[in-house]
Amino acid sequence: MPVFMIVWLTPVFLAAGAGGAGLLRRAWLDRRQDRPALLLGGWGLILIAALAGALVQGPVKGLALAVLMLSLGALLVVLAGAVRRSPRTTRERSLAPEPLEGPSRAWRGWLKALLAGPLGMTAAMAVAFCYSAWAPGDPRTRIVLGGLMMPILWGLAMTWTLADQKLLRATAVLAGTTIAGFGLAAVRGLL
Repeated sequence: MPVFMIVWLTPVFLAAGAGGAGLLRRAWLDRRQDRPALLLGGWGLILIAALAGALVQGPVKGLALAVLMLSLGALLVVLAGAVRRSPRTTRERSLAPEPLEGPSRAWRGWLKALLAGPLGMTAAMAVAFCYSAWAPGDPRTRIVLGGLMMPILWGLAMTWTLADQKLLRATAVLAGTTIAGFGLAAVRGLL
């Protein structure tokens, strides 16, 4: 793709993304009679810009540049409408308190570590086994993807378990995930 085309198309697509997102935002904020026209205009502008990119520079490069710049233009509209609020001065109870606000007892820490470590690992392993057993595709690919999923799922299970104040809920979810995952993998093995 020639550099002069990128330099010329980038601001056009950026403006089209900002214009389309601006029309969609106005349609969302204003519930008047011209709302369908604003919706049609916003989506139409975005679609025409994406198709123009595909026609001018080809279906791969032009569409990729158009989608990237349209997204950045829409992000500029979102950033322009962002509202910065001052922090609350009064302290109020939340449905999900921060982990440090709960009672501080040594046995809770040890129990959370046991839940996050071994039980979180078995839950992650169960989900990875279930994926490897039931996902479509080549078995070797499923096994590799299941192996790559396991540490990510373990990290998510650990994060959630350590952040949750309810120990029984964390235990029930991790144990249920472990039983369901290994059970479904075993069912697939019996079929």
